[in-house]
Amino acid sequence: GGLGGSTLAKVMAEHGARVLVLERETQFKDRVRGEQMSSWGVGEARALGIYDLLRNSCGHEIRWWQTYVEGAPLERQDCVAESLQHAPQFMFYHPTMQEVLLQAAADAGAEVRRGVVVREVKPGTPPTVIIEQGGRTEELLARLVVGVDGRTSMVRKWAGFPVHHDPPQRFIAGVLFEDMAALPDDTAHFQVKPSLGQLVLLVPQGQGRARAYLGWYQHITPHRLQGADDLPRFIEESVRTGAPREFYTGAKAAGPLATFDGTDSWVEHPYRTGVALIGDAASTNDPCFGQGLSLTLRSVRVLRDQLLAHDDWDSA
Repeated sequence: GGLGGSTLAKVMAEHGARVLVLERETQFKDRVRGEQMSSWGVGEARALGIYDLLRNSCGHEIRWWQTYVEGAPLERQDCVAESLQHAPQFMFYHPTMQEVLLQAAADAGAEVRRGVVVREVKPGTPPTVIIEQGGRTEELLARLVVGVDGRTSMVRKWAGFPVHHDPPQRFIAGVLFEDMAALPDDTAHFQVKPSLGQLVLLVPQGQGRARAYLGWYQHITPHRLQGADDLPRFIEESVRTGAPREFYTGAKAAGPLATFDGTDSWVEHPYRTGVALIGDAASTNDPCFGQGLSLTLRSVRVLRDQLLAHDDWDSA
């Protein structure tokens, strides 16, 4: 029921497939994750027919990207003028995006079940899914099971995909702020301080809200920032990295502060015996900073196009 799952359900249902979406949450809530989509990801969203829907309901377009290295500004990038897609960077609040796209999948004809716990996925011909809802267990048969259940994917584990990892490298902490009045609404600020081994990314969501990230190398600072007690340190380290202190003046946390592991992990090929993986379930490796949402939509489009082009979905 997230970005990848709901989008895939929508576009496949629009082409006549019978689709079932299994979503654990009955109400989506904020968690720390990526919410900034690069211009090429906007191109993928347009190709999948979801961009206008998101822009008109929960999205915020960002034209400018400003990078600083050791406090010195580089040339400000015009994302619309300089990208191949002539598209801005794009932000949205994750829980709202999930509701919008899950409803869009239902409107396209997909069946959506919420409050469902998936107990097991069994690869095979056909693959099966065992679910539990309201104290009742049910086994479902499918032509294809798609696991879009994130970086700790249980579908990946149940289906027996070997997972590869780089050595531990970096942590990334994030939090949603509101009342961040001094941060320009049309510009993402990316601060890199190699002398500290730290970086800061501030991406506005409109109306004074912004998602703030702080990244650092694990071998330099091995502990995580978690919860309200660590918020002052998050701000101080962000300022030490180069973010203007006035950006944080008067700002209030509008969601949890949490840290996730930024180390790359991946499966060699995200399909086996009736089970496919997309999104972070397939890989959390970035070709550069913050490409996860764009990669997810690229995966959805490629999978959709292959399934529509082949009668034999195993070959697809």
